[in-house]
Amino acid sequence: MSLIQRIKTFARSPQGQRTIEQARRAATDPRRRAQARGLLARLRGRR
Repeated sequence: MSLIQRIKTFARSPQGQRTIEQARRAATDPRRRAQARGLLARLRGRR
């Protein structure tokens, strides 16, 4: 089974659906968004 196929299978499973929903909620949280922006800025700065 290819990696993409395994990801699709996981995304369709109940656990995958819960994980996707948690990620969506985290993406709307301003504090989490700021953390993500800071992490990306640090990663981009190291190049």
